[in-house]
Amino acid sequence: MNIDTLRESFPDEQACREFFESVLWKHGRCCPHCQGMKSYLIKRRNGKKGLYECAQCKRQFTVTCKTPMHSTKLALWKWLLAMFLIVQSSKGISSICLGKWVGISQKSAWKIGHAIRQMMDPGGELLPALSGIVELDEKYVGGKPRYHKGVVNARGKGTKKQGIFIAVERYGPVRTTKIGSDSIDQLTPLVHRFVHKDAHLMTDQLQSYKCIGLQYASHQSVNHSIKEYVRGEVHNNTAESFGAIVERVKQGVFHFWSPKHLGRYLHEMAFRWNHREPELKRTRKGDLKLVMKPMPAMTMLRSLLSAAAGKQIRRSASGGIICL
Repeated sequence: MNIDTLRESFPDEQACREFFESVLWKHGRCCPHCQGMKSYLIKRRNGKKGLYECAQCKRQFTVTCKTPMHSTKLALWKWLLAMFLIVQSSKGISSICLGKWVGISQKSAWKIGHAIRQMMDPGGELLPALSGIVELDEKYVGGKPRYHKGVVNARGKGTKKQGIFIAVERYGPVRTTKIGSDSIDQLTPLVHRFVHKDAHLMTDQLQSYKCIGLQYASHQSVNHSIKEYVRGEVHNNTAESFGAIVERVKQGVFHFWSPKHLGRYLHEMAFRWNHREPELKRTRKGDLKLVMKPMPAMTMLRSLLSAAAGKQIRRSASGGIICL
C-alpha cells in the first residue's frame, strides 16, 4: 500500500471515522466514560460529526474520546496519514519531516508523533512471556560522539549514557525498556517479567546473566572479549541487531532523545519489529533462507488503533506533554 491507495481506501472524513470506529469499537459502540453499550447518534446540521450520547450516563463522546487523539482539532485523515507514515517507515520520521508531509506545524507533528508512540505502548504486564531461544543484551545510547574535537569519549558501561535492556525471542518479538545499570538487581526483575522460565537464554559474558541464567531451562553465552560472536547456534546477534537499529534511529533520524521520552521511542521501534512475520526466500545460490517481512500496512494500522483506548496524552503548562 502507498499513499495513493490509502487515500482511495479513505476518500473522506466519514470513511476515516468509520474505520476508527470499526477498530476501536469492534465489539460494539462503547461509552468511554461508563463503558455503557447503548448510545445514540446526535444529528445536527452544523454540529460535530460522529458525536454520540450515552443512554446510561448521558455524557457525550466520539471515537477519539479518551484516546491519544482526545479533543483533536485535526482531521482524522491527517491522523491516519501520520500513523501510516510512521508504521511504514524503517527507522521513524522526525517531527520536522512529519509536519511537512502531513501539512501541520512541527510542534503539532511532535505531539502527534508521541501520541502515536503512546498507542504503540504494549503494556508490559499484559504481554505473553518470551519463550524458546531468548537472547538478552544491553545497549547504551546518548552522550557525546566517540570522537569529538580530538577527544575520545568512553563508550557503553561506566559512562553516563542511558542504558537499554533488550530481550528478543529468536524469530519472534522483542521486549525493551530503560535501565539504570546492568546490575543483577536491575536486570533480574526485567528478565523474570519478559521471559518464560522454560526459555533457553543466550547472552554475552555479563556476570549478571550468569546468575540469572541459573533460574531458566538453560543458559549459554559467547565471549565477545576474545572476538567470539557465534558458536554453532549460540549467539545473541538478534538482540544486538535490535540494538544496532536503536543506534541508527537515534543517530540518523532523531539525533537526541531525552530520558523522559525515550521509552516511547523504544515502543515505536519495538512495534515495527514485532509486526513482522517470517518468510522463506531463495538466495542466489538456490538455498532457502528465513527472513522477517513487515506485515501489511492495514494490519499494522488496525493493531495500532486497537491499543488506543484508555491512553491519553495532553500538553503540559510548559509546552511539553503529559501521559495520563
